[in-house]
Amino acid sequence: MAAVAVSKDPLESDSDIHITLEDQQKINRFARQNAKWEELRDDLKHKKGDLQNLEDASDDLLLVEDESASIPFVVGEVFVHFNMEEAKEKLEEAKSKVKKDIESIETECTNVKSIMSDLKTQLYAKFGSSINLEAEEE
Repeated sequence: MAAVAVSKDPLESDSDIHITLEDQQKINRFARQNAKWEELRDDLKHKKGDLQNLEDASDDLLLVEDESASIPFVVGEVFVHFNMEEAKEKLEEAKSKVKKDIESIETECTNVKSIMSDLKTQLYAKFGSSINLEAEEE
């Protein structure tokens, strides 16, 4: 999470940094957007993992020799058995849904980053090096 802190330079006097209500609202909005961006980034990571698992399952179906074999497919918390064609269709539907979710999350990430960039520009213009809006190293 990015640190949002306004700190005084020890050489500056108390009168050099004035934080208005509008400034505080911008700092708070930046913090909320940053938290949202990190959450979206985690969601994106999970969705990409889900997509990889679905693609692996599709590849595994190609290795099944018996076309009449019953294929277990997870629906919610239970396994439902489908024939080969139904299982392929369900996998394709699931992959399509996950791809749409990934696109949606990426679009939202772009929008959030744009808002954060605008706020960062405004805050750095006013506070300069007295504020830290950069992500912390983990």
